[in-house]
Amino acid sequence: MTQTVSADPMIDLSTKIRGGSQTAIARGLTLVERRSDTASQLLAELWRDSGGAHVVGITGPAGSGKSTLVTEVAKEYTERGDKVAILAVDPSSAYSGGAILGDRIRMTELAENRDIYIRSMASRGATGGLSRAVLDGISLLDAAGFDVIILETVGVGQAEVDVMTVAHTVLVVSVPGLGDDIQAIKAGLIEIADIHVVNKADRPGADLTYKQLRESLRLAHRPAGAWDVSILKTTAANGDGVSELIDEVTQHRKWITEHGGLREIEKRNAATRIRWAAEILIAERFRPGVAAFDEAVEALIAREEDPRRAADRLLQELAHDTTDTERGEQ
Repeated sequence: MTQTVSADPMIDLSTKIRGGSQTAIARGLTLVERRSDTASQLLAELWRDSGGAHVVGITGPAGSGKSTLVTEVAKEYTERGDKVAILAVDPSSAYSGGAILGDRIRMTELAENRDIYIRSMASRGATGGLSRAVLDGISLLDAAGFDVIILETVGVGQAEVDVMTVAHTVLVVSVPGLGDDIQAIKAGLIEIADIHVVNKADRPGADLTYKQLRESLRLAHRPAGAWDVSILKTTAANGDGVSELIDEVTQHRKWITEHGGLREIEKRNAATRIRWAAEILIAERFRPGVAAFDEAVEALIAREEDPRRAADRLLQELAHDTTDTERGEQ
């Protein structure tokens, strides 16, 4: 029997993604990373099918065992019957691509698990582009039917903090014995964590790290009624504490659902998407070679108009043109 193929390649690709084809998912994520014109069409096709996955962000300093922890967390989720996608994110490097780092090679043991999909994603030097690619990548994986999407970032810094804002539950990993028992505190991650994880808890100093985190949380200002941030110990190398960690993530998901936190995250992400889409549309209209834009440039050079007024006028003209177009289509 001959399989019917849609005349629209994006509809055909989106259908395959919804069906869970890993080849189609990989192609779709490549389009998203490249910011191609077809990526917007694909995401529009998939949008209505997204919104069901729980996004878990995992960050912390290099050497804290994040990738080993991610591996064990993913395995535990699948044992509970969930499908898991892992986005291994590298905001800091334009060259490594997040794919060849030694600690991530350990994830190869997951390759044969059909309920786990792994993809590395890197900024490739695009300012602000990574967070956008991650957010769009989440939508694609969500529409593909994954129950849990895990974001793992390399290192700690502002870029990692930005990426973590797209997650529903954020795990910040600390580990004793790296020369600083309070890495999460010094990196400014204490405030973004929903759950702190002291990994490699079988090492000397784990109790001290736990106590320092607990004291920092006690001193940190948190609004009344906020989630009570927890601290859990794990030893990812042998799986100790991983089941309890996932139980706590499940409790956090339940809490934000019941107390409005989930809706606030969705509102923030939706607002970000609309702002990004508007920026793209405006950038396409306001560029050299477009008559109205070139005229505004000349007006600025002649000091006939200031930048703010020129931009405001162009926006008004854009809104007027859009209204005329909509009327003509009616």
